[in-house]
Amino acid sequence: MKLLNRLAIVGITVTLAIPTFAHIEKAEPLQSLRQSYFALLGMTFGPMADMVKGKIEWNDQTFQAWASDLAGVSGYQVERGFAPGSEEGKTRAKPEIWLNNEDFKSKLADFRREAAKLSEVAAQGDRAAIQSQFGATGKTCKACHDEYKAKDYLY
Repeated sequence: MKLLNRLAIVGITVTLAIPTFAHIEKAEPLQSLRQSYFALLGMTFGPMADMVKGKIEWNDQTFQAWASDLAGVSGYQVERGFAPGSEEGKTRAKPEIWLNNEDFKSKLADFRREAAKLSEVAAQGDRAAIQSQFGATGKTCKACHDEYKAKDYLY
């Protein structure tokens, strides 16, 4: 009876999984990976910018938590989401990423370094230093956006 139950569970699992895998296009998982990565960065960096600009009330603990999240997320190896062939389809990534991949990776490394510094500075609680480092981190984002992010895609 246990064997029959196990076989039934495996059968149901496979039956449910087949439609899931059948609809995925070759490039879609890679595009989803990088879109998810950048969405997480944006949803962390955006509120931090609002706090720095005074649009929301300053809170050291909240900013420190967001800075820590940003540093952690930035370390994820999103480069694998830019494999050859993944430039096809709807994407905000400009073709220049694949043409100038070493420069893209260098800019990504700059961002990671500055995001890590932001987390360290935020942990010290000096608001002026935090705001200065936030600006330095933002410049690394902009450097990549200027060259590698399409401006007229969806949003």
